[in-house]
Amino acid sequence: MSGTSSVGEPIEGTAAGSLTELNTRRRGPLRRYFRRHPRIMDAVVVLAYLVIALPDAIVLTASAGNWLGLTGVLLAAGALAVRRDRPLTVLTVVALLDPPVTLLAGGTVSISSAVLAALYTVAAAYPLGKTLAAAVGATVTAIGAILLGPSERFEEAPAVIFLSSGFLILFLAIAVGIGAAVRRDREHEEEVRRWAARNAELASAEERNRIAREMHDVIAHSLTVMVALSDGAAVVMKRDPDRALAVLGELSSTGRAATADMRRVLGVLRLEAQAGSLEPLPASGSLAQLFDGFRAAGLPLRVTSSGPGLPDDPAFQLTVYRIIQESLTNVLRYGKSVTAVDVSIARAGDRVALRISDDGRGAMDPVVSLGSSRGIAGMRERAAIYGGTAESGARPSGGWVVEAQLIVPDAGDGAGHQERKGNNDDEPHDAGRAHSGPARR
Repeated sequence: MSGTSSVGEPIEGTAAGSLTELNTRRRGPLRRYFRRHPRIMDAVVVLAYLVIALPDAIVLTASAGNWLGLTGVLLAAGALAVRRDRPLTVLTVVALLDPPVTLLAGGTVSISSAVLAALYTVAAAYPLGKTLAAAVGATVTAIGAILLGPSERFEEAPAVIFLSSGFLILFLAIAVGIGAAVRRDREHEEEVRRWAARNAELASAEERNRIAREMHDVIAHSLTVMVALSDGAAVVMKRDPDRALAVLGELSSTGRAATADMRRVLGVLRLEAQAGSLEPLPASGSLAQLFDGFRAAGLPLRVTSSGPGLPDDPAFQLTVYRIIQESLTNVLRYGKSVTAVDVSIARAGDRVALRISDDGRGAMDPVVSLGSSRGIAGMRERAAIYGGTAESGARPSGGWVVEAQLIVPDAGDGAGHQERKGNNDDEPHDAGRAHSGPARR
């Protein structure tokens, strides 16, 4: 079905989009702005670096006519402008540029702040192992730049060189720590986003399976009943025209009900594509209407119920409805020489027991199934949702039986289901009508 992909994709996009929006709000307005405009952030970094390094270079150029410091500062600024695209390359350039600039500028100009910015970018972009290797190389060149400075600066206080080196190492470590923290946060956000997308995909797949079960139940039930009604109308057309007209009217009603069910199922696909709704489909009509339809199709039904009514949970009611519908559809489709079909709905405490049996003959004949073999599997899946089971098989005395056990999700629900007992027990319609067909699936 072409609508299948449309069920999952919007849900996944909605889940990932919601988490992205949540993370965006958590960052604050300034961080959100720079996250949306990374190039502006790069320009701010370059500007901040120039504010720190450019004054000393200008003073050196104006006082001593030495353009080497200014040139080095401008080269480092140009490298920082592309730090986001080539983190390791930029770090290598500014780290190797630091010692010669310090040496040629007489120790008055340093581009170590550019090294800090480049090292942060590497830590934010690469795993910790590669970041530490780059940090070691940057530390060596930065300390080398300090040692290459004029020796007369440290003659009166030799300990200053060790203090400067210690502070430099500390700042480099801080840059690595901040970058690694940023990278970890980004990876966490991406992992959460992927997790949300996977969960949404699983929910979408579960919903597609539910819709597939609905489609199977609607089509299998309606077409089987319509075929049985049309066959019955053909048989009684000549000897009882009034009865044939009534059967044809029921055939038309069944067709319209099937059309309405199909529209409802397909409408869920369209609604989910727009809003991602995963609400259960309502049961199409009451159980009484379902039983009346099967009686009109020729099944000799006897329905009994005991205990409190079914809970108000629409999904639970739909599960009961579909299990009974699928079981009776199989009787109509596969039953042979059926003279009695018993349906029992019993609730005791928090458990609901369903039993649908018939007395047909020849149910074990080794012939090919007419269905898709998904009906009984679908019943088991529906029962499992409510912690229950659904089993089916041939009766020793002949015929077929389906037994399902469901656990009520809330034992306090469900007082509105009127007890039905012996509903038209003595009115099996067309009891002598023979159904022929293969073993049920």
